[in-house]
Amino acid sequence: MQYRLDERTGNKLSVLGLGCMRFPRGVGGIDIKKAEQIIMRAIDAGVNYFDTAYLYAGSEAALGTVLSRNNARGRVHIATKLPIASCRGNADFDKFLNAQLTALNTDYVNYYLMHNINSTAQWDELCGWGIREWIAAQKAAGKIRQVGFSFHGARGEFVKLLDAYDWDFCQIQYNYSNENYQAGAEGLKKAAAKHIPVIIMEPLLGGKLVNGLAPAAVDVFRKTAPDRSPAAWGLRWLWNQPEVTVVLSGMNDPAQLADNAATAETALPGCVTDEEKRAYDRVIEIFKSTDKVPCTGCAYCMPCPQGVNIPACFASYNASYTHGRITSLAMYVTSTAANRDGRARASNCVKCGKCEQHCPQKIEIRRQLADATRRMEPFYFNFALKVLRAVSK
Repeated sequence: MQYRLDERTGNKLSVLGLGCMRFPRGVGGIDIKKAEQIIMRAIDAGVNYFDTAYLYAGSEAALGTVLSRNNARGRVHIATKLPIASCRGNADFDKFLNAQLTALNTDYVNYYLMHNINSTAQWDELCGWGIREWIAAQKAAGKIRQVGFSFHGARGEFVKLLDAYDWDFCQIQYNYSNENYQAGAEGLKKAAAKHIPVIIMEPLLGGKLVNGLAPAAVDVFRKTAPDRSPAAWGLRWLWNQPEVTVVLSGMNDPAQLADNAATAETALPGCVTDEEKRAYDRVIEIFKSTDKVPCTGCAYCMPCPQGVNIPACFASYNASYTHGRITSLAMYVTSTAANRDGRARASNCVKCGKCEQHCPQKIEIRRQLADATRRMEPFYFNFALKVLRAVSK
């Protein structure tokens, strides 16, 4: 495992971090046995940075349970997040942190983030509630070691936020298809220039840079490096940049972990060749021509009051441009339309707009669901669905 230095603490952080939002799930919630397998294999592979959040249902408790019963708490750095959108006053700061410490079965958090701060106005409101004083008190008490923020806003606001407080670290969305999106490369470099460690989320765009690539894009990568996976291509692009400290990957099976850990051993700064850069440029060109909705499947937009399965609708819609209409329609029927009442379909959107208030990607969800309806529910859709249901009885 490759490690990079957190200059503010002297901590050596594994370049590959485990993102805990996508732990394997079964009936009733997280499959703790499968999650334990991933967590412990990650630790054995040298991963020492684990990112979770209060809003990731069951994730903190699963991580805490596994670390506790394997006596592994001291081997890792836990990062979790204060859900500021759920806070109504400063009393909530203690309420959430104490609940998180209990769930994680620990008395301190190594890296604590203000979750999804996208503007100085948000930070100023928190300051009015006494967040600076509260952070200082928690640090003095030893409950929080380092404080940072996660970001999904505009680049100009990111730069302002870097100067608004003496942050210990930050977390941004960044990948080869989003080099100039949100904080972007400029934000990454500005944070690094201030010696602020930068944690990368969505390095593979919710898996779209692996499973969502068109065959033509996969072929470009394969011709350049036949034995390298699309995931390895995505991670190498990031680790090629010395300003990147940790890259989070939501690995939920051992094969993904093995591939990513192997890549982490060899993807050093400056590893990307000129030929590989040309391959990235061509893949980006192909990807942007087929990726119609920049949804990462994070599900922050859910639940929809009408029952629409928004991430599944967009996954099928995008797949219709990358893998063809037949494959995508099968996906759409399976994930949104096969249930008896059909509420999960894109066509059931009533344009209330609740979803758009929570989308980190700032997607115009209502408009895009209308586009998805037109493409995924053609005039013969209801008839075909009736036939399918009749055959399956």
